[in-house]
Amino acid sequence: MRSEQETNEAIERYSDTVRRLCMIHLKNYADTEDIFQTVFLKYVLSSVSFESREHEKAWFIRVTVNACKDLLKSFFRSHTVSIDEIMEQPAAQGAESREVLEAVLSLPQKHRDVVYLHYYEGYTAPEISKILKKNVNTVYTLLNRSRQMLREKLGGDADGA
Repeated sequence: MRSEQETNEAIERYSDTVRRLCMIHLKNYADTEDIFQTVFLKYVLSSVSFESREHEKAWFIRVTVNACKDLLKSFFRSHTVSIDEIMEQPAAQGAESREVLEAVLSLPQKHRDVVYLHYYEGYTAPEISKILKKNVNTVYTLLNRSRQMLREKLGGDADGA
C-alpha cells in the first residue's frame, strides 16, 4: 500500500490525464468521477514498482482506459437507456414512449419503483417483494394502483386499454 504523500503526488501529476481520458471515453461527468476514484484506489492498493515516471504514467493510462471499457461493457450499461435519449427522440418516433415515460416518472416513488421493477426489469411480484422488503400483497396492490393511475394519466379506458 502506498503512502499518503505518494498518493497525493500521483493525484497532482495524473489527475488531469485520468479525467480527460475518462471524459473522452465516457462523455459523462458522474462516470468520470467514479472511474477517477477507482483508478487512484487501484494505485493506492497496488504494489507495482515503477521504473520511471513514463512507466508510471503509462500504467495510469492503461488502468484508466481498461476501467472505462469495463464500465461501458457492464451489464447495467448495456441494459439501460438514459432518460435524456428518450426525451430527445424525434416527435414522430418517440412521442408515445415519451408520454408513457413522463406518466411513469410522475407517479409517487413507491409506485414508480414497482412499475420499473415489474415492467422494465421483468421481476415478478414475489421477487419485487424481496427486493423492496414489502409484503407480496402490498406489491400487487401497488402495481394495480399504479396501472389505474397510468390509465387515468394516459386516457385509457377502465378495461386496461
